[in-house]
Amino acid sequence: MLLTLKSAPSAPPAAPGSIRTVSSLVLTVVGDDRAGLVTALADVVSAHGGNWEHSQLAELAGTFAGIVVVSVPDDRVAALREALDLLGGMLKVTVHAGAAEPAPDERSQLTFGVLGNDHPGIVRDISAVLSRHLISIDDFFSETREAPMAGGRLFEARVVARVPQDADLAAVRADLENLAAEIMVEITLI
Repeated sequence: MLLTLKSAPSAPPAAPGSIRTVSSLVLTVVGDDRAGLVTALADVVSAHGGNWEHSQLAELAGTFAGIVVVSVPDDRVAALREALDLLGGMLKVTVHAGAAEPAPDERSQLTFGVLGNDHPGIVRDISAVLSRHLISIDDFFSETREAPMAGGRLFEARVVARVPQDADLAAVRADLENLAAEIMVEITLI
């Protein structure tokens, strides 16, 4: 058997002396979970001269979901958008224009974990405390799982957030501790 690899067409070279500009795009993707979804998406991005920069992909409740940041030459953005629409049979892809890279800021990082019996409102209550202190969430991972000894379900989360320089960290800590007692979860600052 002869196996021939055919490369995807590459972006045409920039004219001599010119600078090719690149756009950053944020893709949100959702589809019924099955093998080959990431490959199909990566093939389309690559075929349009795009580069896969960063992603967070997961299977959640039988559905494949993700966020992908790609960079693509400005003159290929429209064609990439059209090609992504053709994935509609397997993936719903929404394209958002990415923002310019933010300037590095001087905010400190706050990382904490949450563990307790699952009940409605935990995420709402935690995010409200952070919002009151103008703390921005960078990463929020959560899941529920069976409680092996007590029965019921446990809620577990890991939060990474950016704290403004002028924030009162003692007040943030106190508010999180008060919340933990009120909603009966354990919050551990890491």
